[in-house]
Amino acid sequence: MAREAATHPGTRNVDAGGEFLADLSDPTAGRVAMARELASENVRMIADPAPLGLGCFALTTFLLSLFNAGLLPAAGEPIVFGVALAYGGAAQVLAGMWEFRKGNVFGATAFTSYGAFWLSFWAFVTFYAADIPDADDRASVVGWYLIGWGIFTVILWVASLRTTAALALLFTLLAATFFVLGLGDVAHSEGMTRVGGYLGLVTAAVAWYACLAGVAASTFGRAVLPNPPLYRL
Repeated sequence: MAREAATHPGTRNVDAGGEFLADLSDPTAGRVAMARELASENVRMIADPAPLGLGCFALTTFLLSLFNAGLLPAAGEPIVFGVALAYGGAAQVLAGMWEFRKGNVFGATAFTSYGAFWLSFWAFVTFYAADIPDADDRASVVGWYLIGWGIFTVILWVASLRTTAALALLFTLLAATFFVLGLGDVAHSEGMTRVGGYLGLVTAAVAWYACLAGVAASTFGRAVLPNPPLYRL
């Protein structure tokens, strides 16, 4: 909350003569989310959960993509599953729940959904993959699973065009990653899987950038890394 600050977009006057300042550093908030935050004093008591959700997504995607790209041996892939359960899954779902509390529909939908994606990925590999004994059949159904998530990501990509530049780029890359990996599994193409792995690494880098932009804006009290909004208040 800023008192006696200069008036600028993203503020609301209060009776005492000061102003409330919306959390303009939230990379997942669109115009409606900002308006809700300006309308509610209680929301400002909650730290922005978006950097947490982005960090959860970035690290888990980075680790899995190292294996998909063939940069790490497949025998080490189980390291991903614990991270998928605790960080990419559970912690990211919590970030989504806090976005619900802030009134941010996009952030809540995205973080909760992709947290559930990592939880379902962990559960499938841990409990159910062995129930599909044929490797080709297993790859095919995983491919369609990834393509399904790609379709969902396209839906969110449309909505992301009214959030921030980094987030719109993130969802563009993420949709491409899901489709390339999914088609690679369906076609049993190691080459496409490797391409999807490299796309995943770039996607993780953009997510980390957006995470750092949000955290740095909070600690420095100003925008440090550019992440312009794609909307007007």
